[in-house]
Amino acid sequence: MQDNATEVTAAGIARLAGVGRAAVSNWRRRHADFPRPVGGTETSPSFALPEVEGWLRRHGKLAEVPLKERVWQQLAGHPAGPVTALTHAGCVLLLIHDRSPVWLEVSSGSDERLAAMLPGALEQVLTPRLGKAEGTRVNSAGAVNTSAKMPAVLTAPGALTASAALEPPTAPQLLPSAALLRGVAELAAESGARHTFEFLLGRHLDANPRQYTLTPADLSGLMAGLAGPARTVLDPACGTGALLRSVTPRPGQELYAQDSAPELAALTALRLALHTRAPVHAAAGDTLRADAHPAVRADAVLCHPPFNERNWGHDELAYDPRWEYGFPARTESELAWVQHALARLRDGGVAVLLMPPAAASRRSGRRIRADLLRRGALRAVIALPVGAAPPYNIPLHLWVLRRPEQAPAQPEVLLADAGQFAGEGRGGPDWAGVRETVLDAWGAFDRAGRLDERPGLARSVPVIELLDDDVDLAPARHLPPAAATDGAGRLSDVRERLGETLRLTARLTPPPVDPARPAAPGRLPLTTVGELARGGALVMRTGGNGGHARVPVLTDHDVLSGAAPSGTLPESDEEAVLTEPGDVVVPVLGGGSVARVIDEATAGAALGRNLVLLRPDPAALDAWFLAGFLRGTANNRQASSYASTATRLDVRRLQLPRLPPDEQRRYGARFRALDEFERALRQAGRLGEQLVRGMYDGLTDGTIAPDGTVAPDGTIAIDGTVAPD
Repeated sequence: MQDNATEVTAAGIARLAGVGRAAVSNWRRRHADFPRPVGGTETSPSFALPEVEGWLRRHGKLAEVPLKERVWQQLAGHPAGPVTALTHAGCVLLLIHDRSPVWLEVSSGSDERLAAMLPGALEQVLTPRLGKAEGTRVNSAGAVNTSAKMPAVLTAPGALTASAALEPPTAPQLLPSAALLRGVAELAAESGARHTFEFLLGRHLDANPRQYTLTPADLSGLMAGLAGPARTVLDPACGTGALLRSVTPRPGQELYAQDSAPELAALTALRLALHTRAPVHAAAGDTLRADAHPAVRADAVLCHPPFNERNWGHDELAYDPRWEYGFPARTESELAWVQHALARLRDGGVAVLLMPPAAASRRSGRRIRADLLRRGALRAVIALPVGAAPPYNIPLHLWVLRRPEQAPAQPEVLLADAGQFAGEGRGGPDWAGVRETVLDAWGAFDRAGRLDERPGLARSVPVIELLDDDVDLAPARHLPPAAATDGAGRLSDVRERLGETLRLTARLTPPPVDPARPAAPGRLPLTTVGELARGGALVMRTGGNGGHARVPVLTDHDVLSGAAPSGTLPESDEEAVLTEPGDVVVPVLGGGSVARVIDEATAGAALGRNLVLLRPDPAALDAWFLAGFLRGTANNRQASSYASTATRLDVRRLQLPRLPPDEQRRYGARFRALDEFERALRQAGRLGEQLVRGMYDGLTDGTIAPDGTVAPDGTIAIDGTVAPD
């Protein structure tokens, strides 16, 4: 075995064989010839991938490793780490994309020949497509020197530099990647170079969620839509390049990117070069301290800056010329990014930044906010729904800025709140609603310079109204709630629907149980879901892949709450699991006993993460009978793992009795009735909460009088009857 052979963990072996990790542990215990660990730790060992593949084939566990899985395992187990492997793969994919005959020539011989010839071939494609970024030097006074190209190292006390994002790897660096690069080329022949890189990058990001702060694709598209068509676009904190990738291509376009993490700058450069024919100027370095693009005057700047940074250069950059609107406080790093974006715009150019909500109201930033308003630079503050981007529990803001060509005579600023489009589950907001509402309001405001009030959604506010002691720009504090012209009418409707639901709930209440009449004599013979799956009585599938079709996603929260599909999944090359009527869906996390039978309204949704789908054969198994017995508390306890803080359900161990079809249907009818009763209870609870909240709001805002009539005319009572004049 080669010293640099790709290693794979137990989780990787489980993925290769399509089994759970428990099965891999059993194989290690029961088979003396199972490969020995070659690395890792005692609790998390790693194994040589070729040895694992051979063992799986000998024992009939694996006919052939799928090409995608083999390439991914080679990348994940690369001796130099997955980021280096991904960078090497991206370089070769760009070579294949731009000059495939050159790749065929250099890859025709041995691995040593490939490694020796590849650097020269990559130089031919990387330099024309990505160029070489000029370095910048920032001295202790904040002056910027761009006269020389310099490596990204400290060259003197207090000096920082930016460097080109990507240099061609050398032959010794490429030799350990030879097998991976040949597999990548094979995968590119099937899926294309661009899709292959997106697949590998997506896998890497999914495998390391805590290392990267991502900008979701829907949010990236919204920010690019707000910026509008642009020829020159800059992202000074590019991350993985999601924002620049969302920009609509146009002739003569140029893209500029920079990130403080060299690996992210390199991956962004490769990602954009594969995505577009536009020149890509990417650099690695601290943007605020060592701007790689000081001469750029962009049509648009898109930026998702790091939040709440204290070490952003406050002490070194006190006299930086970018602070046109005031020197940011140490706690106001986001306002430094705002002013950097404005400094890199041409006159009339647009910047869109994702901001924490505190930046709109912190007292330490009020003077800068005031000057941005007075001079017409800040054009809009848009509150996003909860769940739009990490951190997902905070409703972030978008700031839209324009470098003013001249100060407006009577400036107004657009304040919008898309919070009502927050999703009920973990799937995220209603992005179609957010996009339509926000872009429509911004377009109307941008054309006219003002916007008539859209209650609860948007309004343009004269700047003079905001220039108080706080200069608080939080949209929710300046937008009235949705129009309450028919508030009492809506409450009357809610009350009527609540009454109907309570009457339905009473009718659906299960009849009393006769304790003298047992369900069945003796103990019923039992089987498990795993045995039923092996016997063909049902098919078992797991969710989590988005596929290419944009369909609603059923999340575990949707199943637990009985809600409609509300989630989204990132697009992937792996096919999504779509639900069908009669499927039974079970959440595997949380320790609860829940199972949901898919109806016509839910059918067609993609199966989300942490869900298992059971598709029973109707001739052998009744769906409601199956779902009902899966919900038993004792059944769930014996099938759950309590080895960690997050209880996980092993669906294969869930039990149900062996009963003939007629008896199954009898149980199934009763379980279905219980499900209808449960849904009626949920609906009654939601309507009751809505009625209570509406009453509190109406009484406190003066639209409902204490005697139950509508204020001020008193024509409609809350119970829906006509009140006397």
